[in-house]
Amino acid sequence: MAKETGRKLIASNRKAHHDYHIHDTFEAGIVLTGTEVKSLRAGRASLVDAYVTVDDFEVWLRNANITEYAFGTWTNHAPRRTRKLLLHRKEITKLARESSAPGRTIVPLQMYFQDGHAKVVIAVATGKREWDKRQTIAARDAERDVQRALRVRNKR
Repeated sequence: MAKETGRKLIASNRKAHHDYHIHDTFEAGIVLTGTEVKSLRAGRASLVDAYVTVDDFEVWLRNANITEYAFGTWTNHAPRRTRKLLLHRKEITKLARESSAPGRTIVPLQMYFQDGHAKVVIAVATGKREWDKRQTIAARDAERDVQRALRVRNKR
């Protein structure tokens, strides 16, 4: 079997960009079991309620849902188990320092395969308030209107 190359997106947390101001992003590897890898290759994962914690200089992905493998046996994994993330020591200390600030949290943004290895993009984020969300939606609508007007103008 040929080795996989390139990037294959498995899951994306699109709501994170709506609910949080994203500051720094990091790419981390994930420690997985065999049936979890097979389930991810089938695209059966969700990052909707997931979050990341730093405990004793180890980074953990919590509450991420990787559905049980359909053809698994009694060795199947638990869908929402805590999974260890692999980062360099400097990245872990930076994450721990930034997430300890008030109002900061660490959220997963994407999960994908990079050259056959499962990876997660995590970000240090600050929660948005309701009026921040409305401002973001208003700015996006205004940009859409400008692009629409330019398209009509260039058509003539």
